[in-house]
Amino acid sequence: MEENTKKLVNEINTLVEINNDRIEGYKTALLETKDSDLKELFKDMADHSFKFKNELADQVLKLGAQPTESTKTSGKLYRAWMDIKVALSRQDRKAIVESCEFGEDQALKTYEEVLKQNHFPPHVREMIARQKEILRQDHDRIRELRDREKSAA
Repeated sequence: MEENTKKLVNEINTLVEINNDRIEGYKTALLETKDSDLKELFKDMADHSFKFKNELADQVLKLGAQPTESTKTSGKLYRAWMDIKVALSRQDRKAIVESCEFGEDQALKTYEEVLKQNHFPPHVREMIARQKEILRQDHDRIRELRDREKSAA
């Protein structure tokens, strides 16, 4: 595999990992929370990442490589999901929402970093940009919920 293709696959697989993280994190949150509005929100976000992961994986396969099945088990995003698990165990709604927002911040940051790369074919760049916009909308939903939780406290 040529060097440019390897770079492209690595960048796309980075996004696959981020989406795997979101899927696992929101699936856990879905199982643990008792609040129906949070369940709906977490399901939407997990569904978005499942769709994104599949779109990205298709691109990796088209490049003749294998999409990663792993998650980012280190760094800030992993800590955010661990914080969510702790908050869920305490049923601390405000902490759950704040941890989710932090995780969404990290996902958006990763998408922004990947989009800075100039080696994407136009159709792949458009797909990633579209996914990033939906992630931004998800982030904004979490932020609005966080703001409502702060106001209610």
